[in-house]
Amino acid sequence: MTNPAVGENIRAMKTECNAEELNLIKLAKEYSDEDKARELLESMRWPDGASCPHCKAKEPYALKPRATSTRPGRKGLYKCRACRKQFTVTVGTVFEDSHIPISKWLMAIFILCSSKKAVSAHQLHRMLDMTYKSAWFMAHRIRYAMSPGKPLGEMLKGTVEADETYVGGRPRFKNNADGKREKPGGTGYRCDTNKIPVVALVERDGNVRTKVVANVNQDNLRDFLRSNIARGARVNTDQAAIYRNLFYGWTKHDVVNHSVKEYFRVNTDGTLAHTNTVESFFSLIKRGIYGAFHHVSRQHLHRYCDEFAFRWNHRRTTDGARMAKAVKVVEGKRLMYRKPKN
Repeated sequence: MTNPAVGENIRAMKTECNAEELNLIKLAKEYSDEDKARELLESMRWPDGASCPHCKAKEPYALKPRATSTRPGRKGLYKCRACRKQFTVTVGTVFEDSHIPISKWLMAIFILCSSKKAVSAHQLHRMLDMTYKSAWFMAHRIRYAMSPGKPLGEMLKGTVEADETYVGGRPRFKNNADGKREKPGGTGYRCDTNKIPVVALVERDGNVRTKVVANVNQDNLRDFLRSNIARGARVNTDQAAIYRNLFYGWTKHDVVNHSVKEYFRVNTDGTLAHTNTVESFFSLIKRGIYGAFHHVSRQHLHRYCDEFAFRWNHRRTTDGARMAKAVKVVEGKRLMYRKPKN
């Protein structure tokens, strides 16, 4: 008789190995069937066996319809031994109450996780044969699942680079009453394309964390910096005045003066001072917005930033393993833009 714990460990290792080898061709060929897609989702979400999303109890039992039943339960239905509630693998996740097949959900997650510079909802709408509205909402649900949530985990350590960027279109001109184009500041100047500031913290050779702020000032940055950067970290920034007096108590604050064309410096202790890592992360966001999305609103910009941050934080894994990690974080996250009636 085998040890159940050993069997669970073997099953978890097998699932992880399969995720490493997963690609879009294999996903479309082998998991286009809904039953197989559901089994793959269960193996990714529950590598150690199913658990109840209501009370977190382990070892529920599967409900199998009788041959004589007039109202058989749907496939993949479980019942908890503790709270006696029924559930499926989609309950308590971003997939709950979705009419989109699980196979399309898995392909959408794989596409978003493997597209380094993002993919638009229109592209998903064409590739997965669904309406644009469904593709847009599905993509935002996946981005919501990619968000770090609370708590954020370990604080950033080592060398941390902090910087800000501005996302948005260039301010447009419009003609005045005389048919002449107004200059910035004139009465006919359109200022409705003001750029949105985004702040990012990147641990060198580590993870990134982002925040969309109303404007860049010390009041908006202070809490974000102190709640994400460990006091023993060495912080690198540019010469912006907003970073002055914000890093008292940290090990070291290295400033790179871009105004005199200083973009890289070797300190006397041999450490490197630059903000090139965080700027390379910003370049991915800009390329995604310019090339794929073309425009993002202030209301949803933080979700796009979470998507790029998730891919950055799991950049050293394969596309299949990154997809498996995205599936594991869908639990407890549900996004509804329309408030339910009940």
